[in-house]
Parts: sequence; structure tokens; C-alpha cells
Amino acid sequence: MSDYFRPIPNTDAAIPEGALRLAGGWTWFSHAERLSRKGAAQVVAASDVPADWRDRLTAPRPAIAGLAMDAPRLMGIVNVTPDSFSDGGDFAETDAAVAQGRALAEAGADILDIGGESTRPFAEEIAPESEIARVVPVIAALAGAATPVSVDTRKAKVARASVDAGARFVNDVSALRHDPQMAHYVAEAGLPICLMHMQGTPGTMALDPRYDNVLLDVYDELAERVAAAEAAGIPRSRIVVDPGIGFGKTAEHNLVLLRNLSLFHGLGCPILLGVSRKRFIDAVAQVPEAKDRLPGSLAVALAGVAQGVQILRVHDISETRQALSLYRAVTGKGA
Repeated sequence: MSDYFRPIPNTDAAIPEGALRLAGGWTWFSHAERLSRKGAAQVVAASDVPADWRDRLTAPRPAIAGLAMDAPRLMGIVNVTPDSFSDGGDFAETDAAVAQGRALAEAGADILDIGGESTRPFAEEIAPESEIARVVPVIAALAGAATPVSVDTRKAKVARASVDAGARFVNDVSALRHDPQMAHYVAEAGLPICLMHMQGTPGTMALDPRYDNVLLDVYDELAERVAAAEAAGIPRSRIVVDPGIGFGKTAEHNLVLLRNLSLFHGLGCPILLGVSRKRFIDAVAQVPEAKDRLPGSLAVALAGVAQGVQILRVHDISETRQALSLYRAVTGKGA
């Protein structure tokens, strides 16, 4: 790809003539940054953005798992694991995980993401049977409520068992690379899926991440994964993309991606952002304990919403809901 167009997002209530809505949502842009691997960036008017880019940037996003994408949505994290980076062991038992899921739903989660395998740096892969034993009882207990349930897995066998238990969304950190059966299953089942960017695997991603241009490299790799999903029979209308903050990136890589998130609207899919309690917050603000990173998590989440991010994946639903409600009230976008 020669040129890329990053919309310069705005949330002001006064929208100038000729401005375009970003993904049919709450932000708009009158200008974009034209990016290239060969030359300097240039700011251009929205009217100068090529039609194919303009169509992808502006088209309203279809609902995902029954959730309209016309307002920011909160995905609550439930890690049924002994070793996740932030809350490993807190909800490893079924009863504790179910109680946490219900508490997050009561606090305002729009969807619950249930995971049974840690993908923290240097984590080892576990057998599908072990992962199923962790997540399926929790999903079965939560799936009958009004809040839809997602399964955080990269394995088709786990996805199938989870969907049979009531999950309605698959969150695959490998973007369909890990298990060659996953794409076929998701297409066959008619499910929505999140494709996340990760350089390497959880076991290797923190060793020495390198990019020629982290923003454009991640964009191109996600574009390739979206194309692969479509080729497997998963329509773009059922695909969510996640730039994978912290997954095979240094702190500086993460910051570059976060400053330029609006570029990923060019993929024509809703964007999921997972920054809750992540290690790069420590690198910026010197907060070594993951559970003390709520203020940083909120700041970055709201910065994502200002760029039109549709789904925030977070541990702290009540606090994020409050921050989001106030943010949207003062920007005139409603609660």
C-alpha cells in the first residue's frame, strides 16, 4: 500500500461544513494525515481522501453480538486463570469467576469476555481440555443473562465448546494464526470475531519486538488478517480489530499506536482497545503494581474514545463507566 489516511478526529459540537462522521459514530474529521513509508506525512482535507478510504472510514459499523456500535461499549474482563498478569488467581475458581462476571454486568458491562489461558508475556500454552474446563462452566452460568458473553481463546475446540455453552463472540489474540481450524469454525457458526495483532506468541513476544514502522506494519498485518478471515467466509461485518497494545510492542511502540488509533478505522471494522492495567502504564507513570494502574487505564481509554474506538476491554467496569459517562456529557455526546 502506498498511501494511508489517518483521520484527525474531533468531538466538538460545532461541526464544520464538509466534515465527515468517523465510522458513523460520535467523532468527525475535516482533515486527515496522509502517511507513506517513503515520504513525510501531509495533512489533507477530508475531500481529498480517496473514495475507497473515505468509504471505509465513514461507513457505520454493524452491530456486534447484538451491540450497536454507535456509542462506546465496555467489555468486562473475567480471567479464569491462576496466572494472568493483573488478576491471576482472583477468579480461578468457577464460583468466584461467575460472581465477578455478574458484578461486572451489574456495574454496566455491555459484554463479558471470559478467558481461561493467560497470554501475559512468557506465558506457556495450556491444553484445550484444561482451558475448556475453566471457561465453560463460567460461560454456561453467565450466558442466560441479558449481557452477552465472549470467549477469549485462540483455539477452535475451546471456541466450539464455549459457543455451545452460550458464548456469542470470539476474541482471538492470534488473529486466526494459532489454530488453522478457527477460521472455518467461526465462519461456519456465523460468529463475530475480534482479530488482534501480536508479534510472535505470548511466550516470545516480549523478547525483542522490532518494526520498520510500527503504525503501518500493524495496520498492514491486521489488513492481511481481515482479508484472510474474509477468504475463509467471515464477512467484514462480523470482524472487530484490535491493535494489540502490549503484545509484542515496547512502551514506545504502544504510545505510537495509541496516538494514531484513528488510522485503524480504515480497515472498515469496529476497533477494540485493551489497555487496562497494562505494563506500559508503569513505563510512563511509574506504577509497578498492576492493580494500581486504574487512573492511567482510564486516561488511555478516554483517549481511545476520542479517536472513535468502539469497544473498551477493561477490568474496572464501574470506574470506566463513570469516567465515560462524564466524558460524553461534557463533549455533548450523551451518557
